[in-house]
Amino acid sequence: MTKSPVARLRNQQGVTTAEYAVVTAAGCGFGALLLKLLTSDLGESILKKLFDFVLQMIGIG
Repeated sequence: MTKSPVARLRNQQGVTTAEYAVVTAAGCGFGALLLKLLTSDLGESILKKLFDFVLQMIGIG
């Protein structure tokens, strides 16, 4: 016997909350990794080269 759509929805009430928790945790992890990269010596040199290139392209630097 198959369950009605309402019965199926009631069994999945916490799924949306769990998905939000996983996405939030992944976003925080990615943000921490990006912060660590950009504050390292390598990240700072990459940002400096990028900004120098952009300034040169627009004629300021």
